[in-house]
Amino acid sequence: MGKGDKKSKRGKINIGSFGVKRRRIKKRPKTEDKIKPGKKTL
Repeated sequence: MGKGDKKSKRGKINIGSFGVKRRRIKKRPKTEDKIKPGKKTL
């Protein structure tokens, strides 16, 4: 249960991997992508 443990969150941070204990952060769409000049709104 430390930096060498592949299944713990601290171990995944140390190794640089992702999984159940350490999820990837989903990228949110930029505001510029949402509001485009050529796009018609309702």
